[in-house]
Amino acid sequence: MTSRVWDAYVAFARTQILSTLQNGISIGCLDIQEGSDKYHFGDPGGGVVAEFEVVRKDFWGRVMLSHDLGFADAYITGDFTTGDLKAIMKLWIDNRDSLAGLSGVANNIVTYVSTRLIHYFGHSLKKSLAHCQLGYDPSNALFAAMLSEEMTYSSAIWADDEGGVRGDLEGARRPGDLEAAQARKIHTILTRARVGPGSRILEIGSGWGALSIAAAKMGCTVDTVTLSVNQKNLAEERIRSLNLQDKIRVHLLDYRSLPPAFEHAFDAFVSIEMIEAVGYKNLPKYFNIVDWALKRDRSTAVIVSSTQPENRHTMLQTTDYSRQYQWPNCFIPSATHMINTATQSTSGNLTMHSAEDFSTHYPRTLREWSRRMQENWAAKIAPALAIERPDVTDLEAYKRSWLFMFDYAESGYVKAYTTLHMFTFVRPENVLQACD
Repeated sequence: MTSRVWDAYVAFARTQILSTLQNGISIGCLDIQEGSDKYHFGDPGGGVVAEFEVVRKDFWGRVMLSHDLGFADAYITGDFTTGDLKAIMKLWIDNRDSLAGLSGVANNIVTYVSTRLIHYFGHSLKKSLAHCQLGYDPSNALFAAMLSEEMTYSSAIWADDEGGVRGDLEGARRPGDLEAAQARKIHTILTRARVGPGSRILEIGSGWGALSIAAAKMGCTVDTVTLSVNQKNLAEERIRSLNLQDKIRVHLLDYRSLPPAFEHAFDAFVSIEMIEAVGYKNLPKYFNIVDWALKRDRSTAVIVSSTQPENRHTMLQTTDYSRQYQWPNCFIPSATHMINTATQSTSGNLTMHSAEDFSTHYPRTLREWSRRMQENWAAKIAPALAIERPDVTDLEAYKRSWLFMFDYAESGYVKAYTTLHMFTFVRPENVLQACD
């Protein structure tokens, strides 16, 4: 296999992709420039207007070989440039049905040729993503520089005090806004969980201890579970600094390996944006464990999860950028699937109380993280990564992979392609307040 074969494939890929764009963009428009060649698709009169410049011809081959992942790889390696990555992503979401496939003949050719090209050229084509995987346990320094002070890696809840979900776009961004919105999110969850002084909480997915610390300050005791050594170490350090070690215990173990003493021991169960990693097959078991851990009477579970709209939710979910790097090997449930699984797997012992949609709060959260990462990259993040992550051989590609993920996720939530729900489950006949 020679470079001439690759060049021939790139030429074929360019032709096929341009043809697909010509036939597939009916909402909004796209302008592409490659050298002196310019291509225009769609109608600028309605929808998103997007543009990019192809810098290296490998762009076409990457996209044809790996589609979503190939586009990400091309961005991370600099095969194309754009002033507005999110516009391209939103344009794809708007036209995804018509852009979904090539013609039958072309698709058969692509499948045949791609398997051989990936075999021969796969290492060089995917090296950037292989060298900069985001992973589950990155540097604490990266997150400390990117997140709010309490280090909460999940969507905030914005209010008028911070200018709402568009405050940063309308000139209302101020220091401390993200911290206030994250504190509101934690307060909302603890309120839904109906906890107070003396309550015992089980948390699956510790993060860096923000919710546990807030609950302990209220007088609760917390057992929190994580698989991250980095998170456990820093969470325990923060807990000790606040002298809360008698209120919070951080356990390094899988949620399926909880100690027998946890059976029916908790007043509340909380999990924030962790259930995506549980998987379709294990979701009933997850709810069995929630049922097992909660007290039989007057207990509550609050679970926050990214979700898929019902019209595109499936049991078998194809690999795309989000399932490869944002939520590796994840399963994104629909709201209905979550509720039905909780009810059926616990024989009704978890009763649906509420499902709240906070999807519109995630885009600003992601924009805030992206800004903070870029603001702190040179002074804080890059020097720390050089020490803590020697396996990351290309720091610029690593940075671009994070920025791509932020834009990718934001575009999904903006278009309601991905949603975010807070579910509250209670024991049967557990009324919120006296009403007679």
